[in-house]
Amino acid sequence: MKIGIEIHKSAAKSLQELDSGTRDRIVSELKSFVNEPTTSKSDIKKLKGIKGKQDLYRLRIGDYRVIYAIQDDVMWVIEIMNREKGYKWLTTNVFNLLFLF
Repeated sequence: MKIGIEIHKSAAKSLQELDSGTRDRIVSELKSFVNEPTTSKSDIKKLKGIKGKQDLYRLRIGDYRVIYAIQDDVMWVIEIMNREKGYKWLTTNVFNLLFLF
């Protein structure tokens, strides 16, 4: 089963700011995930403590985290961030996340 992918403008901007090697690695992992979401060997965890219409997940790719939700067979990439930025991003942006879907 293949799913679609939509990338929020802030995630697209974050992706463009990365060096080409890191960007290629993240894009490759995202393509792998959307082509085989049920058999993906990716490091994925559901984020806890986030209340909203959709469950949020994080995909770990080296030192980077891809925050996303799945809705109607579409992977909505919300943010791509360095591990150092951590999840402080979520605490400051969680209100906005409730209205994305």
